[in-house]
Amino acid sequence: MPKSSSKRNAAGSGTIRKKTVTRKGKTYTFWEARYTAGFDPGTGKQIQRSISGKTQKEVAQKLKAVTAAIDAGVYTAPSKMTVKDWLDIWTADYLSGVKPATVVSYKGHIKNHIIPALGAIKLEALNPHMIQGFYNQLGQQNGSQSGLSPKTIKDIHGVLHKALQQAVAVGYIRSNPADVCTLPRVERRELKPLDEEQIQQFLQAIQGHRYETLFTVTLFTGMRQGEVLGLTWDCVDFERGTLLINKQLHLEKKRGGKYVFAPLKNDKARTIAPASWVMQLLKGHRAEQAKRQLKAGPLWEDSGLVFTDDIGRHLATQTVYKDFKRVAASIGCPNTRFHDLRHSFAVASIRAGDDIKTVQSNLGHATAAFTLDVYGHVTDQMKQASAARMDTFIKDVLKLP
Repeated sequence: MPKSSSKRNAAGSGTIRKKTVTRKGKTYTFWEARYTAGFDPGTGKQIQRSISGKTQKEVAQKLKAVTAAIDAGVYTAPSKMTVKDWLDIWTADYLSGVKPATVVSYKGHIKNHIIPALGAIKLEALNPHMIQGFYNQLGQQNGSQSGLSPKTIKDIHGVLHKALQQAVAVGYIRSNPADVCTLPRVERRELKPLDEEQIQQFLQAIQGHRYETLFTVTLFTGMRQGEVLGLTWDCVDFERGTLLINKQLHLEKKRGGKYVFAPLKNDKARTIAPASWVMQLLKGHRAEQAKRQLKAGPLWEDSGLVFTDDIGRHLATQTVYKDFKRVAASIGCPNTRFHDLRHSFAVASIRAGDDIKTVQSNLGHATAAFTLDVYGHVTDQMKQASAARMDTFIKDVLKLP
């Protein structure tokens, strides 16, 4: 007895036919292919899809590509989801482990740049050329408005790339169209650490300044501004001579935002052992703070912070920064930033003989490779100086002219 043929089409099979439809009094003729995309795991029923085109040849080519993808197991079902739809889902459901400040930054780039340019495009239709054009346009001047900096364009790309990579992971698109885009070159900001003479001038200029200890501790520990402003006494161990850096003071980036303790830049706490002189300086500062607390009486707010105002409250980032800039300008360094105190510490450490791994640990960089990338020029200069000293030594030993 012959076997009866199954009426269920295999996944990937399809048929092409010519269709004529009438819409609003007009007749349209086109070709349509229907194919089996697979089977519903719940009901076992076939999942039917269709593709259309102006000619039979065009539809046949599309059908061939689709069936090949189904056979290879890389088929992705068409979707009406737009780029905006996906970005809404991504920001709502896939950023739970991201720092609040970073989420605010992501959403700002999405709202101000990505959605206006790409939001209406179907997610599966987004291609590298569209994204490249978007990046190119961001960098171009628009009337009196200058283009965005390469650094900002790189940041926007980072957001879009992450979102699209997640879309690949969940199966909405096969590959990430942002992978092959070319970004403008980001010029590394020239480091401007204070040299030995400038450090001496700086220390003289801040004598008696209300932030003298804060500036000095920053200079000789390399802490970031948020880290030094967020340092609390429970993280200062005078017995061991160490500081635990496990948080930073951060101003929320929203209307009416407050100062809060936030995770560190790379989420990794670190313990540093400053020079004993720095620890003695902090001891003296604690004694002075105790006097201010007595003077303030019931007005004192016990924040636990090492650096506070006269009634124990946190210091404002901008206030400290502006005071620093005035001091820097007074010693002839108007372009020096607060962050350059950190660079000054790093360069001084390397020149004093600290290895890159130690400097990385003290600064809280994620990798030693990053530290070497930022401060490699200093080690190069040291190598050249070492070679010059050896050259002098050889000439002396060999009695060369």
